[in-house]
Parts: sequence; C-alpha cells; structure tokens
Amino acid sequence: MNTNIDMSNKEYSDYVEKKATNSPLLKNIFWAFLVGGIICMIGQAITDVFLKFGFPKEQASTYTTIILIFLGAFLTSINLYSKLGKFAGAGSVIPITGFSNSVVAPAIEFKTEGYILGLGANMFKIAGPVLVYGVTSSIIVGFFYWLIKIFL
Repeated sequence: MNTNIDMSNKEYSDYVEKKATNSPLLKNIFWAFLVGGIICMIGQAITDVFLKFGFPKEQASTYTTIILIFLGAFLTSINLYSKLGKFAGAGSVIPITGFSNSVVAPAIEFKTEGYILGLGANMFKIAGPVLVYGVTSSIIVGFFYWLIKIFL
C-alpha cells in the first residue's frame, strides 16, 4: 500500500482504480429487476386479495401499503432485509419496503443510546432527506397545479 499522504489526484485515482473490483453489472441488473419485480408482485397479490374481499380500490391500496411497510420493517428487525439488499441491490431499495428498511435500520442500530437521542434522533438519518425532498417537491408541484387551475 502506498502510504504517501501527498498523492496527487491522478495518483489517487490510479490507486483506487487498481484496488477497486469491477462489479458484474448485468448480473446485478438482473437480480435487482427480478427481486424488485417479486416485491411488486407480492404487493399486487395483496391488493388483489383485498379487492376480492370487496374492499374499494383506494382502501385496498392503502392497506397494501401498510402491509408492505410492516413487512419491510419486520424483515429488517430480524436481519433478513439487509441480506436481501446485499443480494438484490436497488431491487430491494426502490419499492416501499426499502423505505421502511431505511427508517427502521438506523433506529435499531442506535436503540442502545436511548429512545430520544438514539432511536428518535437517528431514525430518519437515511429517510429524512427523502422525506424533506418529497414534501418540498409536492408543495411546489401543488402550488403550480393550483396556479394553472386558477388561470386556465
């Protein structure tokens, strides 16, 4: 290993490129697509069950979302979602179960620090920026939609 702290950017880039391993891109894409698709199929199956029992579509969708969030949190709590994430990559991160995982995982990691400073303060470390961006974007889009409705 080169222990020279005064490396140039080019030397550092060459060093990192030499040490970094290439990831099997097509294999990763395949597994992400497959696992993400399976998660979505599970969600669709849950929705179909609710619809079969006569629930309105909006209510069935709401219950499906709640169940998928619970499943993501539960699988995170028993340390299975992290294994799925290592295997499937973005296929496990993109669906709503991945969002659930991003909230629960830091909460579990910092629970030993107490409920306020541990769990409460660290729960939204990963999901917090996503929530802020989502809420802000929805407000901006809603404002422009409102303006368009008024003037058109």
